Amino acid sequence: MKKMTKTMLTLLFVAIFSIGLAAPVAAVSESILIYGEQLSESQRQDVREALGLGENEAVEEHDVTGQDYANYINGNPNANMYSSALIKLENNGEGLVVNILTPENITKVTSEMYENALLTAGAENVTVDVVSPIAVTGHSALTGIYKAYDVEGVELDKERMELANDELVVATDLAEREGVSEENVSQLLTEIKQMIAEQNPVTREEVEQIVSEQLNKLEINLSEQDRQMLIDLFDRMRELDIDFSGVRDQLKNIADSVTQKAEELGLDQGFWEKVANFFADLFEGIGNLFRGLFN
Repeated sequence: MKKMTKTMLTLLFVAIFSIGLAAPVAAVSESILIYGEQLSESQRQDVREALGLGENEAVEEHDVTGQDYANYINGNPNANMYSSALIKLENNGEGLVVNILTPENITKVTSEMYENALLTAGAENVTVDVVSPIAVTGHSALTGIYKAYDVEGVELDKERMELANDELVVATDLAEREGVSEENVSQLLTEIKQMIAEQNPVTREEVEQIVSEQLNKLEINLSEQDRQMLIDLFDRMRELDIDFSGVRDQLKNIADSVTQKAEELGLDQGFWEKVANFFADLFEGIGNLFRGLFN
């Protein structure tokens, strides 16, 4: 009887141990702080303060360099890197969240643009806090995030990282050149990805149709050059066979966030028309006033 009990306990222990080995374990890192290489010591302290890190609070730290920019996405190795980020890889299902803690110094890239680009790069479950002590466009923060993944031993696809960086450039270029609000640019990119996830286009012509439909839906008018630039971007995603169907919830979250911000800013479809009409009426009223004074 004792022998049987001992045998059963041994088998039970082996079974429990085996289950423990077989169960997937999500590797969650401690936070990693990536500094832009060009920052001075005082600026690095400013970064820590913006992130809410105490003076003696230990956190793994690394620099992102121009050479990293070249290694990850074939960028200019002589680029000056200032944007910094605190990155924490999360458990599966936690989603992707980017917070810009110094929005006054990140002049071109929004949190939704970062999130969209990171989904393109293949990053899904991560929390990122972006900081810069000086005014910068914010593009280099993406390379810093890639470096954090590398430090953690998580390999992202190089072609997808390059494409994500190009997506960020396209997003900021459209906002700057075409006068489209940052919110509308983010909404456009997000909704195109949602349509790609639903329709799974197999030809460039199908991609072009999706892009055209979303431009019309959002009433965004682009130059032919920028329209083709947008089509080229999403056709590259098609060629890389990027599957956005697995991150539909994340895309919906980004779309909802953009819509909320647009509503808070009053960026409805007729917003700028209302602004133009207001000033037209104002100047007409001033003109009538002066005509009345001198008649």
